Order: sequence, then structure tokens, then C-alpha cells
Amino acid sequence: MKLQGKKALVTGASRGIGRAIALAFAEEGATVVLGSRSLASLEALAKEIGTAVAVRLDVTDPESIARAREEVGEVQILVNNAGIAGSVKVLAMDDAHWQSHLDVNLTGAFRVTRAFLAPMAAAKWGRVINIASTAGKVGFAYTAAYCASKHGLIGFTRALALEMATSGVTVNAICPGFVRTEMASEAARNIAAKTGKSEAEATRWLEALSPQNRLMEPEEVAAVAVLLASEEARGVNGQAINVDGGAVVY
Repeated sequence: MKLQGKKALVTGASRGIGRAIALAFAEEGATVVLGSRSLASLEALAKEIGTAVAVRLDVTDPESIARAREEVGEVQILVNNAGIAGSVKVLAMDDAHWQSHLDVNLTGAFRVTRAFLAPMAAAKWGRVINIASTAGKVGFAYTAAYCASKHGLIGFTRALALEMATSGVTVNAICPGFVRTEMASEAARNIAAKTGKSEAEATRWLEALSPQNRLMEPEEVAAVAVLLASEEARGVNGQAINVDGGAVVY
């Protein structure tokens, strides 16, 4: 029970990677707080875990974050997982598409971290885990807004890690490749719509981006999150760890 006695907040917890992390944390003894814009989407997961608490949390709304902070109280572990991913050429991109990715993927993580960080530092123990992407390390065509937001999230991770280095709080990022989630399914549908491929063919193309020729599983990302949240990882700080089968090797 690596996380016994710890309270963890996971944003974007209703599905995919967030759901897998919430389940893994609960299995390791943590009291898990599930954050999402819709409480209804969290009910089944909260019931499955049994001890989890659901809270309405919109990472783009400072007032929502403040209310959640008051409701949740202090946490020892924060996972900034809420995110969006869209695909459009830069020349066809409007301001709303660009801004929405920055608001959710980057500024949202900053605001939630700022709201929950001080008590961690005061207690001399804490973990901030940002779910970035391999798109935070390399570029992918037609996803400039997404890549920019995830590159920014890794930069935020590294800078904050140095600020907190002597505080007992570690700050790290996990960079998944394509993971078997609804987001990957949506990517496959978009590829199929724009190329004439079938969804199955598009999925196989996504799989081939990894040297292991497969999509990653959400539980693989969750396992890294458990490690980073544990006491054993107290010396891991400011890192951006890939979970992509070797697609990106730095």
C-alpha cells in the first residue's frame, strides 16, 4: 500500500488515463478525489472505488477551482490530467481552438497546482504529476495547439520542480504516446475521415508509430503515476517520462 494515508486529487478522472490512475491510487491505499466538469460522469467510478469522493472541477474556471479547493481541503498528491486534443491545420485554425488548448492543458494545470501547492510545501511532502504527452517533446502535423500546450506543460513542470526542490515536493510529468482511450479512438476517426482509410486502418497506423507496434494501455501510465507518487520516487524530480514503447527516446 504505497499511498496509504495520502489524499490524491485527479483531474479529468472520469475516463481513460485519469480513470486508470484513480483506480491504481485507490488500490495503493490513497483516498482519491475525482475531479471533472460533470459530477454525473464520475458517479460510476466513485461507486466502483467505494471510498472516492467526486467534486465538480472545471480547470478553466478559477471560481470552480477555488470552490473545489475549499471542498476538498489539502491533498498530498495532485495529478493534472484534464486535457483536450484537437486536430486542425494552422492556416485553418481560429483563435478559439488555440486558446482552448492552452486554457485546459496548460493554464488549467497551472491554476490547479497553484491552488493546492502551498500546503504540500508547508508539510514538507507532496507530489505534483502532470500528464503531458510525447507531443510535448516532438511536433506532430495538424496539432500545433495541442503540441504547444504540452510543450508548455513540460516547461512548467521543469521550472516548478526546481522551485520546489528543497521543499519535499516533487514535480514530474508523464508523456504518453497513443494510449487505448477515447482520445485515441477520436484520433483514428479523424484520420479516417480525412484520408479515406477505415478506422481499423487508422488505428493500425497509430499503433505503428510505436516501435512496439501497439497502443499503450491506460494502466501502464497509471503504474508510472503510482511510482512517482510514492516515497520511493522522492529523488525523481523535474522529469518527463515517456510511456510510448520507444517512439520518442529522450
